[in-house]
Amino acid sequence: MQPDPAVATTLAPMRRRPSLLRRTQEIWLPVVVIAVLVMLWEIACRVFAVPGYLLPSPSAIWAETWQMRKQVLVHGEATLITVLAGFLVSVAISLPLAVALTASRTIANAIYPVLILTQSIPKVALAPILVVLLGANELPRIVITFLIAFFPLVLSCAAGLLAVPPELMELGRACKASRWQELTRIRLPFAMPFVFSGLKAAIALAVVGAVVAEFVNADRGLGYMIISATAFFKVPLAWGALILLSIMGIVLFQVVVVIERILVPWSNGNEKA
Repeated sequence: MQPDPAVATTLAPMRRRPSLLRRTQEIWLPVVVIAVLVMLWEIACRVFAVPGYLLPSPSAIWAETWQMRKQVLVHGEATLITVLAGFLVSVAISLPLAVALTASRTIANAIYPVLILTQSIPKVALAPILVVLLGANELPRIVITFLIAFFPLVLSCAAGLLAVPPELMELGRACKASRWQELTRIRLPFAMPFVFSGLKAAIALAVVGAVVAEFVNADRGLGYMIISATAFFKVPLAWGALILLSIMGIVLFQVVVVIERILVPWSNGNEKA
């Protein structure tokens, strides 16, 4: 029995409505939750008369940060440059390194211990040594950011390249595909969701790495601003810099998510969206 075309036309928007509501919920629900938390924070600070040097209210944080907005923008720009530079270096090195690790077991056995060694060293302890080695400039901060961001990206890329079904590889060999064609037409397209998972982790860790580097060696940046503000008991300003760092991490993460939805529409997460 065929459905009435008029009824089908009427029900079609109703079937699409849950998907539209779900997409809208991804935007307004986090905003509402954050707004409620900020209101509770403000009320608690006023009701319990919490001293500003311990926990400033959101209104005090906003007032202090807005008053220093020019300096905040300068320091924020410096941190953003460090984050992006370290992230781009990690991408440029991690992808070829992951291909090399998955192409040869000998290379993997030789390089994996070195990778683990670089991650076992505390970056806060390594930063002063890099300052002595590379000089008191931007380079040590970029290196620290790179060292913190690149490891999860290498692991995700390697996992994606190794997760290709054997049937696809056998089909490629049956079609007489070269190793380069196997990499570019089979392995990399299949591994792209894994790659973007690593990119999302790397961009978040790049913000952490930049702040760690600025704590040790910097004359500008939001991390340096937090250190100098707390040294002079300007706690609201330090909180403002901390919130800006969080916003920066969220925005950069969402930029990677948008790029993933454009370039990798076949990803499972994108299909659900």
